[in-house]
Amino acid sequence: MNMVQFSIEIPQTAFSALREDPQTFMAEMRLAAAVKWYEMGRISQEKAAEIAGISRVQFIATLARFQVSPFQYTAEEIIAESQ
Repeated sequence: MNMVQFSIEIPQTAFSALREDPQTFMAEMRLAAAVKWYEMGRISQEKAAEIAGISRVQFIATLARFQVSPFQYTAEEIIAESQ
C-alpha cells in the first residue's frame, strides 16, 4: 500500500488539554476524520477503516462511540427502494 506522509502544526497545549500523547492524538484525528467523512457519505466503511488504520469491524464498532449510524441509508430511502 502506498502511503503519503504530511505534517501539521498543533499547539503543544492541545496535547495536555486532551491528556494525550502526540501519537494517540494523531490516531484519534485520523479516526475522527474517517468517521466524519463516512457520516457525510463521502467514503465507504472500508475506506474509512483504512484511513483510520483499523479493521472494518473495529471501525463499525467505533461508530457508536461517535454516535454515528453504521447505515448510510435513511428509512425513507430503504422504503423507496423496496417498492
